[in-house]
Amino acid sequence: MSLENVFSISGSALTAQSMRLNVVASNIANAESATSSTGEPYKGRHVVFTAIPVTAAEPKVAGVRVTSIVEDTTPPRLKYDPGNPLADEKGYIRMPNVNPVEEMSDMISSARSYQTNVEIMNTAKTLLQKTLQLGQ
Repeated sequence: MSLENVFSISGSALTAQSMRLNVVASNIANAESATSSTGEPYKGRHVVFTAIPVTAAEPKVAGVRVTSIVEDTTPPRLKYDPGNPLADEKGYIRMPNVNPVEEMSDMISSARSYQTNVEIMNTAKTLLQKTLQLGQ
């Protein structure tokens, strides 16, 4: 594996983690929204990653790519608020199926992964610079 592949793999991970962070931020922003543009409560979304081989010669060396963003299928949370105009006859409001604690842990995991890939790229760059300085 060449060092060029390191940049390709880390770059693909940065792109994927960036998209994951955007989805998590959207989930957190809509965690307390009782309605969305469709009139239904917001449904949480999750990013699906797929490993993509960097070269056909080395199929075990792979980067990552976001292949889809899927909606969470868990039922909406019910919140008792009889005074709310969106409440049903029993006084419950259907809220998004987003758990802010899980989303925050997902955000921290994604941010750490992003940070690690930046460190990998910086280390590879430093290694290349040191290699070039050997001949001087």
